[in-house]
Amino acid sequence: MNISGSKFGIVGGGIGGLAAALTLRQRGAVVTVFEQAPELTEVGAGLQISANGMAVLRALKVVADTPEAGLLSHGTVLRDYRAGRLVCKIVPPSAGPTYYYHRADLLDLLYKAAVQKGVEFHLGARVERVRKHPSEAEITLDTGARFRVDCAVAADGGQSAIRADLTGRETPKFTHQVAWRATIPWDRRNKNPCAVLTMGPGRHVVTYPLRDQTLMNIVAIEERSDWQEEGWRLRGDPEELKARFAGFGGLVKEILQEVKDPNIWALFLRPVAECWQNGRVALLGDAAHPTLPFMAQGACLALEDAWTLGRSFEEQSGVSQALAAYEATRRQRATRVVAAAGANARNFHLRGPMRVGAQLALMAVGSRLGRKYDWIYEFDATA
Repeated sequence: MNISGSKFGIVGGGIGGLAAALTLRQRGAVVTVFEQAPELTEVGAGLQISANGMAVLRALKVVADTPEAGLLSHGTVLRDYRAGRLVCKIVPPSAGPTYYYHRADLLDLLYKAAVQKGVEFHLGARVERVRKHPSEAEITLDTGARFRVDCAVAADGGQSAIRADLTGRETPKFTHQVAWRATIPWDRRNKNPCAVLTMGPGRHVVTYPLRDQTLMNIVAIEERSDWQEEGWRLRGDPEELKARFAGFGGLVKEILQEVKDPNIWALFLRPVAECWQNGRVALLGDAAHPTLPFMAQGACLALEDAWTLGRSFEEQSGVSQALAAYEATRRQRATRVVAAAGANARNFHLRGPMRVGAQLALMAVGSRLGRKYDWIYEFDATA
């Protein structure tokens, strides 16, 4: 299908939304992005973009073979919580390197590329509803303004309001896990920067450097039931964070001591959507398949979705056929990756004899552990 001149509306200006705008614009579509925030900004946070996500960024011509804004990962180190004792090191995936990005930096790269290609942006535009019509979709803002497009793409996150129109109302399940996120200034350079996953009973901490190793990204996950607010931008108390992870020693203890302004949110589990599209409106990224942050694949899956969406329009003969092909192509893989992330949540928080046994097993398999997930990293949506 030749989509040159066709109108597309993208609801959500995050990584998935901007990638979708770019891939559709590359194929000649007229693309408008509707973002409710007054400017495209992100809270300070890190992302790990593995080879499967990097393949899409390169195909979109957002990054070069050696990305400047990303920091090359040299693998993942697993440590015990008490004193930071080394458990094992997982070498980088054989599929290709992973890069650490500050979320704001990657968003900026996508935004600049989209502007250069002629994507139109409506910032401070809160979408009230998206309706399907026989030959188009209608996007209505809270101001009453209406926009008619050939296809609307909902990339508005895990709490997508548009998703409910396709799947009906759903009750998310609280996982009894709470995430803390922060970045701190950092001045200890490492010749081979790695992500460090420090495991403790009922909780774990992931740290890795960002930019030119001038920032340290921190994600701390704990099991609890007394905090059930889901928003990403909720402010946390740094002293409470330190108290809740007081049993952690080694370098991670020093890192946590430097946290001044953490965010906190409860992790809720939503299923992969039963219906991703209705012939004129489609879900993308977390709106279609929200995933827990235990495989670092949320952004990568959204990038894969975006490329597959564009290719589906290229290969199919109409909008409804393209959206059906997009859903059929993406559903199985997204479901499998989401399940893998859910399983890791349990593995990181073992207690008692199970924890000791798991660590002995990790020591035995060592660097071979990463091969278990080759099927994730070796996937290339652009091939």
